[in-house]
Amino acid sequence: MSSARTVPCPACGQDSVFAPSNPYRPFCCERCKHIDFGAWASESFRMPAEAPPDDQAFGDPKLG
Repeated sequence: MSSARTVPCPACGQDSVFAPSNPYRPFCCERCKHIDFGAWASESFRMPAEAPPDDQAFGDPKLG
């Protein structure tokens, strides 16, 4: 007999059941899932990267 595993919801931090019985896993609810999706869609989540210098061509380095 195993108990359901709980994890912190990535959106709000509340306990979320991480099991097939939770269709929104790893989120705790539909609202948190949509908030996270909205952040991705609006490009709020980005990987830090350095921009190329202004005098360097942007794109394929083999073309420059």
